[in-house]
Amino acid sequence: MGRSRRSLPEELLLLALDPATGTTAQPQSLDLGLAGAQLVELALAGRIAPDGDRIAVVMPRPTGDPTLDSALELLRRRGSPVRAVHWIGGPRLGLRQIYLAHLERCGMVHAVAGQMCGVLPTTRYQATETAISRDIRSRLDSAIRTGVPPDPRTAALAALAHAVGLGKHLYPGNEGRSSRSRLRDLIRHDPMGGLVAHAVMDVQNGVAAQPRRNPSAASGNRTAAAVAMQPRRGTMARVAAH
Repeated sequence: MGRSRRSLPEELLLLALDPATGTTAQPQSLDLGLAGAQLVELALAGRIAPDGDRIAVVMPRPTGDPTLDSALELLRRRGSPVRAVHWIGGPRLGLRQIYLAHLERCGMVHAVAGQMCGVLPTTRYQATETAISRDIRSRLDSAIRTGVPPDPRTAALAALAHAVGLGKHLYPGNEGRSSRSRLRDLIRHDPMGGLVAHAVMDVQNGVAAQPRRNPSAASGNRTAAAVAMQPRRGTMARVAAH
């Protein structure tokens, strides 16, 4: 079986996995979130650190996680700090499928083959280690319910869940409105998670955001729509999500 503690990309993917349908919510933005989650996980491991709105490698030693180490090596090869929005908006060759395959090898999910319209092959994924999935969700629910500042990992997970649009998946309907609002507000509790989450939202809006003066103080009430609607001077570099 896999490790008792999952990496942040794995936790985000398990949160997005719908137990009823075996599919992932927000599949397009989820790939961006997984790329961002890799950055936060590398920061938690002491391999990278924020430098304004950029990401700098501070320790190139491998973590032992092949997928994370591949990202770390790519960052190292850049030679200088890279803007988070440019990194997250770069090409992503099946990052979601890579992590789904990894979770399947670890025994966390079970792949179920099927067909769409009786012709197109499809694959659905059912969680098998439900206790771990429940623990991940419980941490998030606790942070929302109690209002106690969460640990950096949970705060970053909340920030990324909000950034990729999982709020309505996790807390649907009118009854989930206050929980979605508190999920958004948790973005302020982790500087790296906040930086990455805002970068994910900026990429989805198709803009390379201006450097942020203090990513840790960014308001959780600042929505992606507000970012996109702000007047900008000069020519803005467009960033393709894929």
